[in-house]
Amino acid sequence: MLLVGFKGQEPEECGAILRDIQTRHLGGVILFKRDARNAKLPRNIRDAAQVKRLIAALRGASAGHPLFVAVDQEGGKVARFQPGDGFPAYPSAAELGRGTPDATRRTALGMGRMLRELGVNLNFAPVLDVNVYPASPAIGRLGRSFSADPQAVAAHGAAFADGLNDAGIVAVFKHFPGHGSARADSHKGVTDISATWSERELSPYRSALGRPGQRMVMTGHLFHAGLDPAFPATLSPSVINGLLRGRLGYDGVVVTDDLQMDAIAAEYTLEEVVLRAIGAGADILLFGHTHQPVVDRSGDFWVMNPGCIGPSVRRTYGVITLEDGKVDCATLRL
Repeated sequence: MLLVGFKGQEPEECGAILRDIQTRHLGGVILFKRDARNAKLPRNIRDAAQVKRLIAALRGASAGHPLFVAVDQEGGKVARFQPGDGFPAYPSAAELGRGTPDATRRTALGMGRMLRELGVNLNFAPVLDVNVYPASPAIGRLGRSFSADPQAVAAHGAAFADGLNDAGIVAVFKHFPGHGSARADSHKGVTDISATWSERELSPYRSALGRPGQRMVMTGHLFHAGLDPAFPATLSPSVINGLLRGRLGYDGVVVTDDLQMDAIAAEYTLEEVVLRAIGAGADILLFGHTHQPVVDRSGDFWVMNPGCIGPSVRRTYGVITLEDGKVDCATLRL
């Protein structure tokens, strides 16, 4: 299934994405405050009333099949709904990690209720990365990790997910197998954790994934030669099917990090990315920058053996309630 970004704030500005949801059965969208390529340009979010109008139109176009409306709302510096636009402020993971897991759950519950009121049903949070390297440009430096202690990360991450779930929001644990030791930012290029990553970074996943709830796992664009000498985690059967599904026993939904980040887009063609991600075991492919070239170029072929479609559909739609109990396999035709 595709989950894609798009440009536009009002329904009348979003004709292309609305048509593709309606006619091509796109399975999900992601909202951003600013354009990833040019931060000076607005993207999808202006204020609460506008967001509700936009999401209502998106859901109207998806009548007859379920639609994920996703956002990155971690708290702290990673928040698409910001106080300057009239939304509540939420503490970062680093701040929450200095408190109790119960306080973290209550914070996430309030956040989840805000998201639900807007119409969002999927939040790419919490971060389960252990704060191995506090100066890590994408994690530690931004306060996105709960703690340097894997057990504390597990406790707060599970509590955060519980709070979101209690509000009716699907949570996403990220960035598997662990971004906290990285010296580089995968938004900007290949991130090699071969010399810095350790097994202790799997501990939060072992703990959190054993709890019930509506959760997914997001893979990071992280290369580790010992886990896979050829491909980063997002494109690696050894990491997704071998480590995550095999060793850790996870049988839920796997969503990729944004496949238009430079760590992936600068190294592989679109066709390679699609084929390798699904071949590795991913269920949802995230393309956050712009959807149209992805949909137009990948609409003419099946990217997986038909025998794989059943399990992926069951995993993907098992985390949400289908109004009519039906699943349209067209959502997996890319």
